Amino acid sequence: MSGFDVHDHRHELKQLRDSGATSLWENREEMACPVCEGVFSRLFVTRQTGTTFPENDGARFCLLRDEDAVYLFRH
Repeated sequence: MSGFDVHDHRHELKQLRDSGATSLWENREEMACPVCEGVFSRLFVTRQTGTTFPENDGARFCLLRDEDAVYLFRH
């Protein structure tokens, strides 16, 4: 498994939020998750050391870490 670069997939994603250190994206093209290869609905990207997530609806998610960031793919 290799890294993931949001900018390489910009045409498949819609940016919903960007705070500078974190960003939230919607998968518009049913792109496959690079971790499990299933289609994901949202992508959260953080460059922060720690991030607190609010309680969710129990949906499955996958994490991918590379040298630049941590990627959270919510299914």
